[in-house]
Amino acid sequence: MTDLANPIRGGRVAALGVPAKQLAPAWVALVVLAALAWVVTIDQANGMGIGPGTMGLALPAFIALWVAMMVAMMFPSVAPVAILWARTIQARSTGATRAWRITTFVAGYLVAWAAFGVVAFVALLGSQRLVATAPEVAKWLAVAIFLTAGLYQLTPFKRACLRHCRSPMTSILHYASIKGPARDFRVGLHHGLYCVGCCWGLMVVLVAVGVMNLAAMALLAIVIFLEKIWRRGDTLARIVGIGFIAFALVIPFAPRLAPGLHVVNMPMTDGAQMTGDGTSGGM
Repeated sequence: MTDLANPIRGGRVAALGVPAKQLAPAWVALVVLAALAWVVTIDQANGMGIGPGTMGLALPAFIALWVAMMVAMMFPSVAPVAILWARTIQARSTGATRAWRITTFVAGYLVAWAAFGVVAFVALLGSQRLVATAPEVAKWLAVAIFLTAGLYQLTPFKRACLRHCRSPMTSILHYASIKGPARDFRVGLHHGLYCVGCCWGLMVVLVAVGVMNLAAMALLAIVIFLEKIWRRGDTLARIVGIGFIAFALVIPFAPRLAPGLHVVNMPMTDGAQMTGDGTSGGM
């Protein structure tokens, strides 16, 4: 089984056995896209603030923003898999064809996360309604979210999905034998579904802390990257799970630690601020 936990070693891609510079364009492209996605996400977050629910976004706008967030948070950790797939198609493709096939791979990956975004949208709508109708229950929902996320980090299913994300060679070799115009899309979708299985527990905490909470997003992005790339990523996953469980025990005594289920902090043009029930109040 190929280990991608340390993908660059001695100027070569360890998993591929080729000079890293040959696949540098794939790394650069993904890093640039991630950086641009962070710019978009930060710009949107600065205009929306932290609060419960979907921040007033309709489903199409939310999915577009969600995909941008996934590009920002996930592309650094998916780079080893992308270059692994680039290597499998390198000998049989021209430069233009190879670029298109990698693009199709990435599209399939993002479709998996966009589908999860629909689930996130529904969950956020539900949390928004709860905050509006039963704010006293919101802190217990936050407890449930962090407990669920923490316990999932300790499950065999999490370990299996993380193992695939860290060493996907077996699946890549399997798909390399499949023919058809949609093969690259299917490979990206397949890997994306494993990535969702690996990371949904981490992403669900955004319901509690706020979907546009930049600090939480940055911290989660670092955790996701280290889980998939660092040689002790599986240990880190368990530590994070225990940390989530401990955090859940603290929330009843400090509900403001879950701002996504506590208060809306959205800038208003008239100097007012949105309150937890969705009405505007004076500063």
